[in-house]
Amino acid sequence: MSTVEGHAGKLIFGKLDGVDILAMQGRFHYYEGWSMKEVTFPIRVMYELGIKTLIVSNASGGMNDTFKIGDLMIITDHINLFPEHPLRGKNFPTGPRFPDMHETYSKALVEKADQIAQEKGIRVVHGVYVGVQGPTFETPAEYRMYRKLGGDAIGMSTVPEVIVAHHCGIDTFGISVITDLGGFDVPVAVSHEEVQVAANRAQPLMTEIVKELVKRI
Repeated sequence: MSTVEGHAGKLIFGKLDGVDILAMQGRFHYYEGWSMKEVTFPIRVMYELGIKTLIVSNASGGMNDTFKIGDLMIITDHINLFPEHPLRGKNFPTGPRFPDMHETYSKALVEKADQIAQEKGIRVVHGVYVGVQGPTFETPAEYRMYRKLGGDAIGMSTVPEVIVAHHCGIDTFGISVITDLGGFDVPVAVSHEEVQVAANRAQPLMTEIVKELVKRI
């Protein structure tokens, strides 16, 4: 069970506008002490249940100076900086030993989400998500370093699950809520409580996009 506030640790089965869905209310994080196999085990279960499309969301810190707190960032790519790779060890027969990662996030799903956002008048931005171990938030110097590496937002989740989903042949769409900003001239302190508040404010807009995306998949 997840030990992080805001992650209920529930697995929910149901229908959304007639579409069969499986939802995780919360996730396992590497920084909680779980192994990578445990963090990504739910994705393995989803594959065995026949899931074809994975939609992942997260709260992340923005490093792009055009971003605003509360923005929704559609993930177009990621940079994996976790100390352990989720595919390390014996290869699962769900995919090749050395999977290609050129289109880890489905371009077709990104295009659909962009169209939905435009129709509904919802501001979205695009960017590269940097996945790190945590649990500390980044220092100003680290924010600047990750930005120079090509990142637009940073967080402590998502990347391991997406890699395993991609290895399983599951189409993936990712969206980040920008809950704080870092690496700029004036450092801004951040707390987990503030992150939750910003995420809760943006949630209705993200829900609108995701609900419509599920209908159009």
